[in-house]
Amino acid sequence: MTNNLDAMTFIEVKNLSKTFDQFLANDSISLNIKKGEIHALLGENGAGKSTLVKCLYGVVKPTAGQILINDNHVIINNPREARSYGIGMVFQHFSLFPALTVSENILISLDEKITKKHLEDKISITAKQWGLSIEPTKKVLDLSVGEQQRVEIIRCLLQNPKLLIMDEPTSVLSPQEINQLFKVLRKLANSGCSILYISHKLNEIKQIASKVTILRSGKVISSTDTSKISTTSMAEKMIGKKVKKITKISKSSYLNLSTAISINNLNRKKLSQFGTELKKISFNVKYGEILGIAGVAGNGQVELMNALSGETLGDPDEIIFENKKIGNTNIKFRRNLGLEFVPEERNGHATVPDITLTENTFLTFYNAYSKNNNFLDNILLSSNMSSNDSISIIKDNDVRCPYSNPLADQLSGGNLQKFIVGRSLKANPKVLIISQPTWGVDIGAASEIRSKLLLLAKAGKAIILISQDLDEIYEISNKICVINNGSLSTPKITSKISATDIGILMGIN
Repeated sequence: MTNNLDAMTFIEVKNLSKTFDQFLANDSISLNIKKGEIHALLGENGAGKSTLVKCLYGVVKPTAGQILINDNHVIINNPREARSYGIGMVFQHFSLFPALTVSENILISLDEKITKKHLEDKISITAKQWGLSIEPTKKVLDLSVGEQQRVEIIRCLLQNPKLLIMDEPTSVLSPQEINQLFKVLRKLANSGCSILYISHKLNEIKQIASKVTILRSGKVISSTDTSKISTTSMAEKMIGKKVKKITKISKSSYLNLSTAISINNLNRKKLSQFGTELKKISFNVKYGEILGIAGVAGNGQVELMNALSGETLGDPDEIIFENKKIGNTNIKFRRNLGLEFVPEERNGHATVPDITLTENTFLTFYNAYSKNNNFLDNILLSSNMSSNDSISIIKDNDVRCPYSNPLADQLSGGNLQKFIVGRSLKANPKVLIISQPTWGVDIGAASEIRSKLLLLAKAGKAIILISQDLDEIYEISNKICVINNGSLSTPKITSKISATDIGILMGIN
């Protein structure tokens, strides 16, 4: 994992601290990363990981401390300067412009002068070389989350980095894609490139990294060789307590319950040139059941979520909820019936980034809060109720905030996800349709979210879980099916479908 030909330190952090107003995000952090080393950075949501790497990439400036590259003290004022030192970064929240194409997004970040055609050729060659399939002329708004991840990785590879920072790079990848990514990372490390690898997946860290540094509450708790620490010990050091084990609900708890929602020959045309057409999708979910839908990014997950939530409409009888035909009804109508939705993209879709958590709660529940026809009274009542509900969601879901009622984009990715899921659970839905529920969430929070989904099912509610995390699918689903190129396989009881079977259904065996 570490390049033994050159074990010199490439980058060293000495007593780095970063304060936002009264909030201490990084508290005297020290670590060093050797040339050719894959170094994992682990910590629960809000531990200070993102702040630290943003300091290294020049997005924010440290309040105190030093950064040394090749033993020379440097001040990194912006990402351009970071790139000049050979630092590249793949953000957890993608820094892409939706209206631009893949090549146009990459062109913006490159410091060299290059024609669009030449760049498109380079992208295609690089994508093929590393097994990261992408179409250079495709607009980002038409890409799945997994495809956007590929763009970020290719953008960094084109910069020939000496240090590659990767923030939750496998969150939206299939097991096969993860294996391919690891081949890329090992090849980079062997060529002398250092890699700082941020992940909540402990088995991945054991598999890919030679060293792991663990943060908690902005401080370094441990820094050691991965061969000398177990995943259990990593988890306990990270969260400061034992990790709660999930107890799965017996399948007998739902077998005799009635059907909550039925999907019958659901079809959707492509919304764009690069979209995925949905073809004759059929399944049903009973009350008390969790149906897991697996698949590689870009195979129709977004289109399916849009159809189920009411963002795209079809024939009335394509979706039947409690004998009501709702295939042609909008989101508001479906929510009033007791359906709730958590889309995969938390910034801009599940939340409005530049308004507060209370205001986001207000937008979600305004219709439920409104009790009379007086608009002003409704606004005042809704404002008070959304404030109370927001406080309750934060408390009940252990959402770590820098201060009371922050803007949505001021939360770490994992904490924002905890808020979004908690907000949907607050509605006590009859049917919850949720996509990528634990993307970018630490092991403790992921365990809590999955436990709450199981409790919701145990309470007799129906859940449709769209996820690319096969461990998650197996852990909590009663039945599993696979979406591939807009078609859905027949759901099978979890114990009767193997990971190999799923790989074959994905078309990537």
